[in-house]
Amino acid sequence: MESKFKKNSLAIIIPTYNEEKVAKDCIDAVMKVISQMKIKTKLIVINDGSKDKTPLILEEKQKEYYKHLVILTHEKNKGYGAAVQSGTKKAMELGFDWGLHMDSDLTNDPKYIPFFAKDMSGKYDCIKASRYIKGAMTVNVPMYRQLISQIGNYIASMFFNIGIKDCTNGFRMVRLALLNGIKFKENNFSIILEELYYLKKKGAMFKEIPYRLTARTSSISHFSYQPKTFYNYFKYLVKAAFV
Repeated sequence: MESKFKKNSLAIIIPTYNEEKVAKDCIDAVMKVISQMKIKTKLIVINDGSKDKTPLILEEKQKEYYKHLVILTHEKNKGYGAAVQSGTKKAMELGFDWGLHMDSDLTNDPKYIPFFAKDMSGKYDCIKASRYIKGAMTVNVPMYRQLISQIGNYIASMFFNIGIKDCTNGFRMVRLALLNGIKFKENNFSIILEELYYLKKKGAMFKEIPYRLTARTSSISHFSYQPKTFYNYFKYLVKAAFV
């Protein structure tokens, strides 16, 4: 698909669900960065069936930032993966070249957006933020969560074998042309590894950039450490190992 905009245009895609405590601050912070960027950039926020005041906040923000903010709405909660799919589809329909996925709780600091944008070259197709390379760190994240993540990503890195140490990180930028025509199956967080599997299958080139991950302080995480979650992750490790 040819871009309607300049080469290397960027859509920032943020799923949100019951984030009334942070939605306003998140959008304002992203918009502050967007206003300083020289490339064509737009923020796409997906309201994934929120039951709190999130829809009202998004409605107010759309009026304020109508030139650079697109709001998509799922009437019922469909899950992170479904929201990512909706945002990615919209970004491609609008003709954007790249999609940058971020969380809505500001644990992914918008200040890193320009660092991703610097790597919009012909050399890389997926740029991942990483907690496990030089210059990276985690702050206020419970030790048990850190251990689960470190062990899981060590195993994932070996199975994927693409030079990425933080495979499960959802803070990433992807060349959208490589996702065109893919029918994703996952509606939960495992879409991150499903996406990585398809990118590897298509011969994508990968790069990591270090960042500082902070834990949520004013809202509750929607990620669930359940056996089904680990199974959904592991099946893509196995599939990737045979690509």
